[in-house]
Amino acid sequence: MPQQGQGNRLRLGTTAAVSAATAAALGAGLTYLAADHLFRFALDTKSRFSMFTMAKDHHASGPIHLDAQEERKAAQWFEGSKHDVSVTNPEGLRLHAWSFDPDCAHPKPHRYAICCHGFGGGPEEMAKYAHRFARMGFAVLVPASRGQELSDGRYIGMGWLERKDLAQWIRCIADMDVEARILLDGVSMGAATVMMACGEESLPHGVVAAIADCGYASAWDQFMFNAKSLYHLPRWVAAPIVQVMSLIARHRAGYSFRQASCVRQVEHASIPMLFIHGGADDFVSPASLGRVFHACASCQKERLLIPNAGHALGASADPAMYWSRVNGFVKPLFGL
Repeated sequence: MPQQGQGNRLRLGTTAAVSAATAAALGAGLTYLAADHLFRFALDTKSRFSMFTMAKDHHASGPIHLDAQEERKAAQWFEGSKHDVSVTNPEGLRLHAWSFDPDCAHPKPHRYAICCHGFGGGPEEMAKYAHRFARMGFAVLVPASRGQELSDGRYIGMGWLERKDLAQWIRCIADMDVEARILLDGVSMGAATVMMACGEESLPHGVVAAIADCGYASAWDQFMFNAKSLYHLPRWVAAPIVQVMSLIARHRAGYSFRQASCVRQVEHASIPMLFIHGGADDFVSPASLGRVFHACASCQKERLLIPNAGHALGASADPAMYWSRVNGFVKPLFGL
């Protein structure tokens, strides 16, 4: 028979074990709730808690755009020149895009550019890029990512799901024009989409070159960076939340955050690539530029860091530097 002291110690040990188990269960529950909320907010376009269902103020104050006049003219051109295009992907989603004819007097035939917009944006945010390429002589296609603007879909794929949709748009052009020479251009998540597509073995031969502007290294790295930069969470708090969020994404959307890796994809890239990033980017880490550049297996690759540019603002912070490098990269490859 145990003595009284031993019984007290047993009861204290049992109580401590129950308390620890309760705390662990509570912590796991809170982690799941936080991860589920963030998944719905960031990646589920149909959730009532989603950022995509909230009203957007496109006229909010922000950094000075040195190309503001060009942006206004490009927006007018975009609205006045766009043509409606759609295709159905193998998942049965109707994908939508806007197409544009070349905007120069004597365009060379068979030149196409596909411009991919960023996370939470839409085709219209690519107006100035599309207009620049149209003025070079490209026929331009600006798709709406799945779940955004007029495209079907529910979940944002951080570039991993969208890479398949981009490949389908490429095939549509290649089927229409067997001599097509295609430029891929993307900003932010659009850049991730471009990088992930460029690593596919099935990338059509008609794709000549690609530009990735302020893309991230992987979806995992991006969410971890934002947990610190936006929510000021320490790594030991952020990592379990992002891990559970990734598990939710795998279950609901069909991909994990570590799977959605630009670094791993560009290790298989073979076409010329230009990587651009802003040195003052506080949304996607500027360190991503070095990671994707060094990982890229292409024999012809270039990188450009624009020191004072914020996220997706390279062309606005220093238009002369930005377009000089883009023109110098693109024109020789396409004989322009």
